[in-house]
Amino acid sequence: MTNFICGVDVCLATLDARVGRSGAAGRFVNSPEGVAQLVAFCRDHEVTLVAMEATGGYERQAFGLLWAHGVPAAIVNPRAVRRFAEAMGFLEKTDRIDSGIIAWFAEARRIAPQPPASEVQRTLAALVTRLRQLTELRVAQKNQRRLVREPCVLAAIDELLGLIARQSKAIETEIAKLIEQDPLWHQLDAAFRDIKGVAGRTVARLLAEMPEIGTLSNKAAGKLAGLAPLARDSGILTGRRAVRGGRSGVRSILFVVADVVRRHEPDFTAFHRRLTDAGKAKKAIRVALAHKLIVRLNAKAREVRSAITAA
Repeated sequence: MTNFICGVDVCLATLDARVGRSGAAGRFVNSPEGVAQLVAFCRDHEVTLVAMEATGGYERQAFGLLWAHGVPAAIVNPRAVRRFAEAMGFLEKTDRIDSGIIAWFAEARRIAPQPPASEVQRTLAALVTRLRQLTELRVAQKNQRRLVREPCVLAAIDELLGLIARQSKAIETEIAKLIEQDPLWHQLDAAFRDIKGVAGRTVARLLAEMPEIGTLSNKAAGKLAGLAPLARDSGILTGRRAVRGGRSGVRSILFVVADVVRRHEPDFTAFHRRLTDAGKAKKAIRVALAHKLIVRLNAKAREVRSAITAA
């Protein structure tokens, strides 16, 4: 069976589609009606997969509706697509060219369909994102408050801080309910918290931003979190290994939590001391601790999933 891939370049108002790198093309409105027309276009051309770039959220409606209409879809990394285009000699950039490049990239990389997250997963991700935003806002307001002396401005800042505290508490309660009600999440929460220093917010971030945890090898989990040192060798040159890529949100929380865990877990404490005594750089130690933590968390998640499957 021949696989036809439709690349879709997404923007706020439109969806530019192309079958293969240079096949049939069309432009549709980025709306439920427009997606329905895109679905008909795909069926007319026997499309087996629709690939679209992540575009800051503009792709979410189309992605969900495609799956709802029974058309498999996948979201690809826009930076990888642009580098692929440049490698293939396409320096120019138009919506029609981009849609063809996306289809070509998906074909070359053998991109598989990516079913959308469940409603409860989307809700958890949205709550975790909002809680993170409120935390950042609280820190910013507290920093600003230190420089203020006028009573009326102080009162305004305190009022806002109070609102942030109330909303944060309410969101934390909603997150706790979601985790408690889901059998898998409930057991993962207990398993993760068994590591001293891992608290509720860390668990929520992991479940929201790395739902694959426990289904991956330890090496893949480290790479997905952006904590696996990547080779940089050429000829006789052995380059310095460095971490890059991966999910920045997961990596940032692991850096913080790993530093807490190493104060309470004996093996993390010994690992930290061994690296320090060996003269390793502070940044390298920080990365190593976070990598050790994601490996431990992934192993625990794998045990939980195995136990559920065997039950």
